[in-house]
Amino acid sequence: MLWSKTFIPTLRETPQEAESVGHQLLLRAGFIRMLMAGAYSYLPLGFRVLNNIQDIIRQELDSCSAAELLLPALQPLELWQRTGRDKDIGEVMFRFIDRRGRKVCLGPTHEEVITDLVRNHISSYKQLPVILYQIQTKFRDEIRPRFGLIRACEFIMKDAYSFDRDEEGLDRNYKAMYEAYQRIFRRLGLKIVTTEADSGVMGGKVSHEFMVPAADGEDTVLVCPKCAYAKAYTPPAAVVESKICEKPQEKRDQQDCPKCSSSMDKVNCIEVGHVFKLGTKYSASLGANFLDAQGQSKQVIMGCYGIGVSRLISSVIEQNFDKDGIIWPKEVAPYKAVILALDVTNKEIMETALSVYKTLRDAGVDVLLDDRDERAGVKFKDADLLGIPLQVIIGKESIKGDSIELKIRRTQEKLSRPKEKIRDEIARLV
Repeated sequence: MLWSKTFIPTLRETPQEAESVGHQLLLRAGFIRMLMAGAYSYLPLGFRVLNNIQDIIRQELDSCSAAELLLPALQPLELWQRTGRDKDIGEVMFRFIDRRGRKVCLGPTHEEVITDLVRNHISSYKQLPVILYQIQTKFRDEIRPRFGLIRACEFIMKDAYSFDRDEEGLDRNYKAMYEAYQRIFRRLGLKIVTTEADSGVMGGKVSHEFMVPAADGEDTVLVCPKCAYAKAYTPPAAVVESKICEKPQEKRDQQDCPKCSSSMDKVNCIEVGHVFKLGTKYSASLGANFLDAQGQSKQVIMGCYGIGVSRLISSVIEQNFDKDGIIWPKEVAPYKAVILALDVTNKEIMETALSVYKTLRDAGVDVLLDDRDERAGVKFKDADLLGIPLQVIIGKESIKGDSIELKIRRTQEKLSRPKEKIRDEIARLV
């Protein structure tokens, strides 16, 4: 792609509304723009990153024999009333009455809808197990949208659902999804802390959260530096009554690891994934039953597995940036390489840049060519801000000699390689 033919509105100053590092850099680098609080447009670079993340998720879920579908965002409120979650979720749900007088809502999640679908089409143990998933926009009327894509009113989520005959089947699928999540986050270049968690309004007895340690994270996790055990942080009461002193005493805000008794560290985190053993919470409420091998009617055993796809974009940046901008991991980056033509008015520089551009495209490398009539300093700053893994620098030195300079964004290392070997070298690096 030519820079002049796409849309990358970079900013020199940080917008005032940007709170976290991820939010700041996504705005400055021209990946997203805010329409209103909690609602964002994905610009071409942001959309490419979003698609790369979705591709990784699809590859790993497909490897677990999960089948992708797409469910309606518009849902009848009646389904939520039958499970009682219309009251549990309360004001967070966007709800209204349509022109036919039906009470409807915009889906904040899809447990009710997927259970209703399955109950109408699965009736025998021979049809189980099955895992279904989707990547879709969700809607939640957050009272205080924050941190850009981290807490938005309109966001993209991957939600998967397993349907089993028994608890043993649920255990197998839960384990498969848990391991798939670990592979997904590893491929995204993320360091993850996994904690046992409260299932909340989702229901079920077992759940785990996947948390990204980040300075601007809105959740707090306790992590043991000795054995790596982690759990959600529950702040103690601010004060407790003292039997000895009339003045209230501050409660000790230090928690010890239940496994090794070491003092645990408080770590700010961003929640990016959550898995649940739902059991029969939804199948019982909505009548999702099947006949077992003996002809007995039983309730389907369910699991639920969510990933905050859009918030992953910000989460990756929170762990991959420096003073100059974003440093995208290779599998996530919008392009693998950016060619910097330092003087577009110089015919030889542009001919060399276009030749390298064509060579890389023919080799299947996603590449961006900066063909703007801008100063070299502007191009270097923008390239660092965008965080594309490899920079191919073509200036007067390149056309005088037989080599081209490469810069690795993450390490700032600069390499000089012969022109005839540039394609193989770039393919090796990216």
